[in-house]
Amino acid sequence: MRDSETRPAAATPRLIAVVPVYNHAVPVQQVVAHLRAVNLPVILVDDGSEPQCAAVLQRLAAQDSQNVTVLRLPVNQGKGGAMMAGLQAAARAGASHALQIDADGQHDCADLPRFIQAAAQHPEHFICGCPVYDASVPKGRLYGRYATHIWVWINTLSLAIKDSMCGYRVYPLAPTVGCINAARLGRRMDFDVEIAVRLVWAGVPVLNMPTRVHYPQDGVSHFKVLRDNALISWMHTRLFFGMLLRLPLLLWRKGQR
Repeated sequence: MRDSETRPAAATPRLIAVVPVYNHAVPVQQVVAHLRAVNLPVILVDDGSEPQCAAVLQRLAAQDSQNVTVLRLPVNQGKGGAMMAGLQAAARAGASHALQIDADGQHDCADLPRFIQAAAQHPEHFICGCPVYDASVPKGRLYGRYATHIWVWINTLSLAIKDSMCGYRVYPLAPTVGCINAARLGRRMDFDVEIAVRLVWAGVPVLNMPTRVHYPQDGVSHFKVLRDNALISWMHTRLFFGMLLRLPLLLWRKGQR
């Protein structure tokens, strides 16, 4: 008898999209339209946006008040701060999983059904986008990612996470909120990497999902090279010592595979 015939059917995940927004008034409208086209409820985390963008978000919520919610942060927290607020709000709303997608339009919304299907088939997994770039990717950003990849592989003692910096992913909320509550995580661009590492430390399996990524020519990037690279370097240092404390457990897990 096949495994699929012997396993009990898993409950269908309740999935909510969490979109951190900071002054992306134009592209976020298309992102929300795509999310609603696949019947995902949406939490827009307004990370202290300027009035023009804030007004757009409020209009989107007013047009579909049953399915689109705005969580307003009065002061800019950074992407990590916005995501943590949104993930905790999704859990309070009764979701079991949260899909993270950027507001600037760089992620391929045509892949939304694949992420949704993967969450239904593998509800215990952290589903992590693995970028397939086109020619629009800034070369400095592309090459700079590899240092982080190496540190993530060291700090998890595994190659489980192919790309920890992609912000297109699905979180199982129970372990994710547990990680947020248990540690002081990075609140800016370091968040995506740190939460991925901590989920691996927590024993959450990873499913890497190849997905196309495009950088719009008129896109607005909030990555601050000096500040965010410094935060990411400090994060890798903290995680390295955290890995050393967990070394016996991580080695034991490797031995069980």
